[in-house]
Amino acid sequence: MAYDISTDSPDGERRLRQVAKTCEGFGQRVQKSVFECQLDAGQLRRLVHELRKVIDPTRDRVALYRLREPYQRYVTALGLEPDLNWRRPVVL
Repeated sequence: MAYDISTDSPDGERRLRQVAKTCEGFGQRVQKSVFECQLDAGQLRRLVHELRKVIDPTRDRVALYRLREPYQRYVTALGLEPDLNWRRPVVL
């Protein structure tokens, strides 16, 4: 999952912190605004619901990239491998 939150106002700064905190509850940060999450369908619905409550859809963007089996076909990693269980659904 990746996000781009408009921070040109104090409200945008608040939304940015809230989005980051929400994402931290579901996965691990791999870059400043990128998280890797292993979620089942219920967790994914809950994450989307929580993010919709925080963002301003006219100014912010959150993108969830869902990988399907076989995951190795869709991921090429160079360097350190993330600590992921490839048998569970992965959302980037």
